[in-house]
Amino acid sequence: MTPQSAFMIVAPVREESLDVLKQRLAGMNQAPAFADPDNDLIPFGQFDRLHTARLVIIDAPMREEIRAFGVEPRPWQPSLAFMGDIDGELDSFFAELVERAGDGLKQLFQQCEGFAGAEADFALWLKNHNIKPAVNYVNTVGRTVKQIREEAALHGCLAERLTQLTESMDVSDTYELRQQLLSHVEWERHHGRLTLSKEEATPFSWRLRKLLHLIGIPIVLLGLTPLFLLIAPWFILRLRQLETSDPELFVRPDRDYVLALAAQEEHDVTNQYNVFGDLKPGLFRRWTFLFILVLIEYFARHVYSRGFLSRIRTIHFARWVVMDDQHRVFFASTYDGSHESYMDDFINKVGWGLNLSFSHGVGYPTTSWLIKQGANRELPFKYTQRRHQLGSEVWYKAYPGLTAVEMQRNSRIREGIDNRPETREAMREWLGLI
Repeated sequence: MTPQSAFMIVAPVREESLDVLKQRLAGMNQAPAFADPDNDLIPFGQFDRLHTARLVIIDAPMREEIRAFGVEPRPWQPSLAFMGDIDGELDSFFAELVERAGDGLKQLFQQCEGFAGAEADFALWLKNHNIKPAVNYVNTVGRTVKQIREEAALHGCLAERLTQLTESMDVSDTYELRQQLLSHVEWERHHGRLTLSKEEATPFSWRLRKLLHLIGIPIVLLGLTPLFLLIAPWFILRLRQLETSDPELFVRPDRDYVLALAAQEEHDVTNQYNVFGDLKPGLFRRWTFLFILVLIEYFARHVYSRGFLSRIRTIHFARWVVMDDQHRVFFASTYDGSHESYMDDFINKVGWGLNLSFSHGVGYPTTSWLIKQGANRELPFKYTQRRHQLGSEVWYKAYPGLTAVEMQRNSRIREGIDNRPETREAMREWLGLI
């Protein structure tokens, strides 16, 4: 199994270069924010390990909101973020980036401060400016770009052949029908029109790190249990004090801004999403939030790694990134369906999870006992997330037209090729997937 990695290369943009940078980024697209995979600067289509990528100018348009807490806004310089999700480890991918898109990336990052002299070892510069996410969610760990494309081709091949067979034979004979499909697959593979690669071995270092994380976090939490019990009364009182006293900002997002965001959506069955904002002031909010991120990362790595994030199946990738000396947070995701359905999924299925992870941000609707209210107050929540949402200047997906649910289906079809269904009912179910 080949595990996935995430990168996020960030550098502040020089004020006088911001307009030039935006023009160059716009030239990479074939539709608003929707990348041309063969663009001249970063030819995304040439990277066979790259699932998704985006370039975002991270600004803080809502930084004044923190004044409601009696705190002066921290300065923030607009920054260029180049991020993506890949198969395998990062060092070799950075080397590949330099080889295939080095000149284009330099044209972009030359507009940023601190780039002078980076040409000498550009791969090292990229690595030094990469920010590791506090939480990284992958829909199905180990499912590579190569596997996704091969299994999509397999489904298309089988669907076409099944249509032909249903017109010429008794479809009630499921064993014979499956045998005909298997023979067709072997014929296509023999002639090089279909490829089904074997799964690669899982790197030992990755398995070891995962095992240590799986065991280590519970051991640490167990050791801290006496401390948690000791501070629990104070924590509950302080939490309720803040929940009942924190100012709430019920502000409608600017209509033109929402329309600009919407113009970047619906170019594919999958969309991109970015939000950026301040954490509420005080060590209590910051430490509580960081602790919750540790728990989310644990469940993302060990529980929700096979197609589900709680009850949601439509998210391909997601990440939480703590920035600006732990005063601001950036969240990015790749999801299927419309923006409205994405928000409704979260509200209706995991509203408590939204409250746990986002209620510590300035502008979030008031929660009760950390998990109640908040996102369940639909209109204030939707206003807040749109106000803090940032559009992507460029966004790329390696397999347009495929949803996460369809990829899961294609993997099940592949499993039915490699392993014969044990019962007639299981065989009918497998044929129904095609």
